[in-house]
Amino acid sequence: MGLLASLYAPLQSQFGPLAPLMIIGGLGLALILSVLPFLLTKKEDGFSKLKAQREGRDVSANAKSTENLLRRDEKNDKLKKFASFLEPQDADSFSAAKMRMLQAGYRSKNAVRMFHFAQFTLGLGLLVLGILYTLLLSMKAEVSTQTMILATIGPAGAGYYLPQYWVTRRIQTRQTEITEGFPDALDLMLVCVEAGQSLDQSINRIAKEARAGYPALADEFDIIAQEVKAGKERTSVLKDMAARVNVGDITSFVTTLVQSATFGTSIAEALRMYSAEMRDKRVMKAEEAANKLPTKMTLGTMMFTLPPLLVILIGPSLHGITKMLGSG
Repeated sequence: MGLLASLYAPLQSQFGPLAPLMIIGGLGLALILSVLPFLLTKKEDGFSKLKAQREGRDVSANAKSTENLLRRDEKNDKLKKFASFLEPQDADSFSAAKMRMLQAGYRSKNAVRMFHFAQFTLGLGLLVLGILYTLLLSMKAEVSTQTMILATIGPAGAGYYLPQYWVTRRIQTRQTEITEGFPDALDLMLVCVEAGQSLDQSINRIAKEARAGYPALADEFDIIAQEVKAGKERTSVLKDMAARVNVGDITSFVTTLVQSATFGTSIAEALRMYSAEMRDKRVMKAEEAANKLPTKMTLGTMMFTLPPLLVILIGPSLHGITKMLGSG
């Protein structure tokens, strides 16, 4: 008891009433860091080893490049053994997280894992930095409880939510880019179809031509072309694209193509009508932005034009009145 009292006395004199809380938090953090390696270690299932030995690992000569790519990805994926900790174990939660990464443009198989690893690393790292900063402040001067809590928990919360903010911004930027480039891509698709090319050929052409101006849109059309080439049904591929992009114009476009393929109508006619609608929609958006401009300029006009005008008009009169009052 004497040893504990001698250890507790400096902490109490340093932190005051928060000394027990700091001790409990430090012990809890030490316990988490000591147990975490055991929780992250995932043993390989024996049945999976037997299944791998039974199926074998030999591949044909024409698939060696793909095998080397997969091996390189497997080698670089150092977080695979922590997948049980860094990935949601629920199938629905993992699917939703994977879809969110796809909407942000991250299509690697370990995107969800890297996202949660970034959250964990930034949150824990900034928490440690906040604790060290609080200790340094308390050594120089007395720190209030509110300041101590904000300096400790604030950076940890910012580090935890920073990856989520980044992904959200990426999704918004990507959706804006796709929305801006889609009318031009639709016009190009209409021209290609009317020139005699098939829908798959027109999609390939759009993926090549839109790469310079709208790379996100080109990536989506390139994914469609590759999946259709791999043998996947076009209707399913288009619906997957609408889910990945999550833009109203793309969803309506996919619905138009699916209905055209289902009822056997002309794709060129459907594209012509939808292209005209998209051009009208683009004009309406431009007119809406132009009509909003005077309202947005009103505040700037009041702040930067009205005060100098008042100074110019009323300033000489006020100066004259001031001189008259001073002389009188």
